[in-house]
This record gives sequence, C-alpha cells and structure tokens, in this order.
Amino acid sequence: MPASSILWLQQQKQLLELEYQYEREQFRAQTETAGVARKVAQGYCWYPLSLGRSYYNSLNQLVIEVERTEHTDQDHGFEPGKQVCFFTQDASGETRRGKGNGGLLHYFKFTATVSYVDGNLMVIALPDGEALTRLRSGERIGVQLYLDETTYRLMFEALDRVASAKHGRLAELREVCYGAKAAERLTFHPLRFPWLNPTQEAAVNEVLRAKDVMIVHGPPGTGKTTTLVEAIHETLHRESQVLVCAQSNMAVDWISEKLTDRGVSVLRVGNPSRVNDKMLSFTYERRFEAHPAYPSLWAIRKTIRELYAHRPSGGREAFHQKIARLRDRTTELEIAINESLFNEARVIACTLAGSGNRVLAGKKFSTLFIDEAAQALEAACWIAIQKAGRVILAGDHRQLPPTVKCPEALKGGLDRTLMETIATRQPATVSLLRTQYRMNEAIMRFSSECFYDGKVESAPEVKYRGILDWDTPMEWIDTSDEEQTAPYMDLPEDIPLPPDRPQDGTPDFGEASSPDSTSRTNPQEARLTLNILKGYFTKIGKERILQERIDTGVISPYKGQVQLLRSLLRRDPFFKPFRHLLSVNTVDGFQGQERDIVLISLVRSNESGHIGFLHDLRRMNVAITRARMKLILVGDSRTLCRMSFYKRLHSYVKSLGQS
Repeated sequence: MPASSILWLQQQKQLLELEYQYEREQFRAQTETAGVARKVAQGYCWYPLSLGRSYYNSLNQLVIEVERTEHTDQDHGFEPGKQVCFFTQDASGETRRGKGNGGLLHYFKFTATVSYVDGNLMVIALPDGEALTRLRSGERIGVQLYLDETTYRLMFEALDRVASAKHGRLAELREVCYGAKAAERLTFHPLRFPWLNPTQEAAVNEVLRAKDVMIVHGPPGTGKTTTLVEAIHETLHRESQVLVCAQSNMAVDWISEKLTDRGVSVLRVGNPSRVNDKMLSFTYERRFEAHPAYPSLWAIRKTIRELYAHRPSGGREAFHQKIARLRDRTTELEIAINESLFNEARVIACTLAGSGNRVLAGKKFSTLFIDEAAQALEAACWIAIQKAGRVILAGDHRQLPPTVKCPEALKGGLDRTLMETIATRQPATVSLLRTQYRMNEAIMRFSSECFYDGKVESAPEVKYRGILDWDTPMEWIDTSDEEQTAPYMDLPEDIPLPPDRPQDGTPDFGEASSPDSTSRTNPQEARLTLNILKGYFTKIGKERILQERIDTGVISPYKGQVQLLRSLLRRDPFFKPFRHLLSVNTVDGFQGQERDIVLISLVRSNESGHIGFLHDLRRMNVAITRARMKLILVGDSRTLCRMSFYKRLHSYVKSLGQS
C-alpha cells in the first residue's frame, strides 16, 4: 500500500472510474446491440409488461405497478432501489421475439427507481406525471436495469471529501485506516455476557473499547449477527442513537429484524427487500404515513395536485401565491414528521449508498456499524463514515468479495475492501470469532485450516452432527472416475445433450457454453448431481425428510448450470414432494444461508485445465461452508486438481472416506 493515504484514495478513485466507465460501456452495449430475448435470459430485462394501477405513495412519489407476463420463472436482478429505464419494441419484433433481437427498441427519455418487487410484480417510482402519460400511451413495453449513476456519484463525492479533509474526525479516521495513526482504545475491566461464548464476549467488549475503528471477524457459522446485535444493544446503553449499514438491502433488513426482536426501535431508511408486515412496520415510509400529522400533509398534497389539474386561465399571481403557501405548509409538516421519527428511533438502518439519502442530510452519529463489510467497496463505506465518529466493521474477508466487473479494476485491487485494509494494517483491531455452530467438524475443519489458520473450532453440540449413521460428512463424486459415476448413471432420456457431445448414451462430462454464451453448463454433470441427490434421499427416506424438514441446497458457481439444474428438478416427478425443501442457486445466492445437505456442481471439465473464476477461493469457502451435516462435491478432478487448493480439497475428502 502507498505510504500516503491521499495517494491511496486517488488510486481508489482511478480504479472506481475504470469500473464506472466499464459499466457504462456494458450498458451501452446492452441497450444498443443485445436483443430482448438475451436481456431477459441474462436477468436484466422484463418483456413484455402489463401496466397496472398508478398512485402516489406516502413519500409523494408517483408509482406504477408492472407485471411480467412471460418468462415468469426466469431469474432477474431487479430489487428495491435499482435504477431502471422503459422501452417499447416495434411491432415487427413480435413474431421473432423469442428467437432474436426482434423489432427495434425505443427507450423512453427518463429513468425510474424500483420501489418494491414480489415475484412477477414490481412497483416503480416515476419521475413525474409526464412519464406516466408516456407509458400509458405506449405499446409492447418492457423495462430493464439502468446504470446506477447515483451510487457512483455518492462514492466519487465521498472519496473527494475524505481526501480533501484537512482536520476533524474524518481526517483522523482516514489516517487510522490508511496512514500512520494507530487506532486508539479505552481501557476498562471486561463486561460479562454469560449468554455469549468467550470470543463473542471478547468481541463485544472490544467494540465498547474502540475509539476509532474495530473489526468483528466472523467466519461461517460463528454467530457474527448475534455478536453484532449484542454490541449494538450494549452501545445504546451509552449512546442515544447509532447508524447501522450494510452493502445490500437484504443484509440491512436481516440485522434490522434481529434488532427489532431485541426490542430496539429501528427506523429503516431506503428500500426494504423483505416485504412482510414485520419488515414494513419499521420502514421510514410506513412510520411516516402512520404519524398523526400525515393526514393533514396528505390532504394538502392532494389539494396542490388538484389545483394544478384545474389551473385557472386568469389570476396567475393569486394562484402561485396560494400554491406557495400550501408548499410552505407541506415543508413544515414534513420537517416536523421527520424530526419526530428520528427522535424516536435508537437505530437508523440503511444501505451504505442509502446513508446519502436526503432524509439523513446533516445528521451525525457517534458510532457507525457496517455489517457484511467484506462485501462493500471502500468508496461505498466512506459514504457512511462521513457521518460517524467511530466505525465498527463486521464480516469475513475470507468469503465473497465485492462485485467488480471491470478486469482492469479487479487487477488493480478494487475488490480489496476497507475491512481487509484495516485488518492488514492494524491487526490489533480485529476480534476473531472462533466457535462455529453450523457444521459437522469434518466440514468445518477444512475451511478452518485453509482460511482461518486452524483457529475456528466446532461447538460440542454440532461437532458430530449427521443425518445417517456411519455416514461420511464430505464426499467428492469424481466425474473423471467411471467407477464413482457408474452407480448414478441411470439417466433420463428426455434431456438433450449439447450437439458436440456423443449421442450414443456414453457419459461425457465435458463443459459447454450456456445457450446465451454468458456462462458455463455441464449437462451430464447436472443430471448426475440430481441422481446423486435422489440416491441420498432414498437412503434417508421420504417420510423422515418431510417430517424433520431436512433441507437441501444445490449450488453451482455458474448461473447457466443453476438454470439447467432448476429446469431438470422441475421436470423430475421424484422431487415434487420435496420442492419446498430444495433450493438451487449460485454461490453468491447462498451467501449467508445454510442447509442440512449441500451438493456443489463444479461444472469445469476440459483438457486445458481452465477453471475460470473457480480460482477465487473465497467463493469456494462460501460454497463448502453452507452445509450443516452433509456436503457432496461433483466435479472433474483431472481438470480441477491442477490447482493446489482443489488437489488439497480432493485429498482431504478422500482421507475422510478412508478413516
């Protein structure tokens, strides 16, 4: 790392600029060259749309409900807070829509924001009434994700402010994170928390002692959220209010729910992704419209809209004066409601980008907690840190890093997080949680030795957990070993093989490009994976699986393979009774989750030994640590074991079977 903190921030800004330009170019390519069918397949477009009702929400935003009527099982990337744009397609594309680009696309000249998503229904906030009129008058309408300019702007502004800070708390925190200033801490006798284990208790005490920064490092299953909630709860005995942030809406919602369960008053600012009554009850919007002054505010807003709709032809000055008086009154009421909501809340919760929300303008907090900090770009963290006196980061930099799309920015280190930087520079600020409560000892031990220097241990109650007697907790079914695959090769005949594969029924576990050429698939391995699961389910027994609700996750690093696995699973009647207990997703989709049984389809199988982003070992750490009792890896050892990590993993699994 450069000696100068300013130089480091300048380099971060340059890397972020590369990522921004790369995303802009990707978006341009998507809008100008990619056909609708491909956009839908890649998950960033809904087409065609059915337009539903429109109305003003509690924040006086004009919203419209839209529903997709085709490709309803297709995965997508729409979520609350994302920017979107609308388009129409020429009628000439209707008959060709499923096969290619179809007719020309025409984009509406406005952007909008996703407010809510549930299944195939989405609520989108529009910029104004004119946008709604244009949509209503259009035909063959679709919606696609748009480049999030707002978050980039906030990140660039944050880096500039941090770099230019000459004095004050922001400059001090910058020097603690990047410069020569050592992190300071208070000294007092440790407090006791008998309901926590010793390393969790130590972490809470370190949070309370920290004056600048502190890290709660939580490997899989070690109770990071439990520890963080306790630390926040204890901090609130000393401070009136704290700010709690995370990179994603889902992570913010999760920590918010846990805090609410502890009786903490939470005000959730931004767009919640878990839309249920419990979640909505502590959102800013729901609290806002439940305030006693809200009916008056709504009535005045309605009056203003009606006045504009029936604007008189004469008396323009009197009209504008009346509107001005009404607007002044709405501003007064908004300020009063806003102050009331913030004064009542002990925790303000939002995403890192959401901390730049206008309702938080000018607000300062003694302590900022950043959950899942290892998944956030450094620049995003600084958006929130500007509002804080000290910073507590929680997460695990040995699991999934932030998503960086630009290869050059990735090579330059944009995926290196603030948490990782501080952990490297100031190791004394790190408190490692060492007792895990999720996995069988054998599953945990490999992860502990490879990623945590062997420091993570199993709690006694999970050490020997399993489903079947005399079962091996980890298995690797090697697709290059016919003896291992043969027992599972009673494969259905209705699933087509890729055209370059043998059609004589001979198993060929070679990888292939997915239909849209954006991912990888391995059709034979997908079929084998589900047959292995069938065999294991048969050993357990249908009644026991259903009675004990034994849940299963099928994971693949490749989205194309995930889609193929889902398709096969839906078509197989064997799995119909178990579908509510089965989930299939990418590694990223399983982050933060756990299952009794996990199968991992590794996909890569080729003569050259190329394994793509399986080189990212943090991704594999996430995948193998999702399993509580049984982990089955399915993959080609000849391809994968050319890399030392997979050779070590393969040898470790084989040793378990021999012991």
